[in-house]
Amino acid sequence: MRYERKYRITSCPLSSIRQAVRNHPASFRKIFPDRQINNVYWDTLGLQTYRDNVMGIAQRQKFRIRWYGNELQKINLPKLEIKKRLNELGDKEIFDMDNFELENITNLSKEVTQLSKVNSNLIPTLLNSYQRSYWGTGNQKFRITIDYNMRFHSLLNEGKFRNYVHQDPAIILELKYDEDFSSVADSIAQFIPFRRTKNSKYVMGIEYSNTWLT
Repeated sequence: MRYERKYRITSCPLSSIRQAVRNHPASFRKIFPDRQINNVYWDTLGLQTYRDNVMGIAQRQKFRIRWYGNELQKINLPKLEIKKRLNELGDKEIFDMDNFELENITNLSKEVTQLSKVNSNLIPTLLNSYQRSYWGTGNQKFRITIDYNMRFHSLLNEGKFRNYVHQDPAIILELKYDEDFSSVADSIAQFIPFRRTKNSKYVMGIEYSNTWLT
């Protein structure tokens, strides 16, 4: 399992955030080209996953189908990810999925529910996309990701997806490391010049695109 320390940044440009990571004394460097990440999130009809997160339930799960690249209609090489959270520690299971078209996403509900091993039927609730920048230390013990250009579309009440309407202007920086390295994590985190916050893209996306919840 691993830790993820999150920093929601609203008052600093992307270029300055990248420079702060470059200047970190742990010598973070780019480890992968920036790319677009896309997710379809799944939840119960009563949005139990969303509500567990908002209430801060210590042991919870999150369900999403993820793929990479700019294609948002004909989805290739998707994977179902089941993210498991226990207090501050997280882990995930990953399952290969068949290619599909976004307009037929509801046809996957039975398969997603079965793979997720939950008692309630899961339905698609949110589509989101963002760009991710990847950084790591030379010893590969610590990673930083920077997520920007975050966009959301409700699959609950906005009909078929054509173009994104909802956007979160914040930038999310995450420091990630295995629990084996938690004893030295504070020495890494103290040089990140931003305030640590709680942030869930799923919660933000649901609330941006379903204002009746807020």
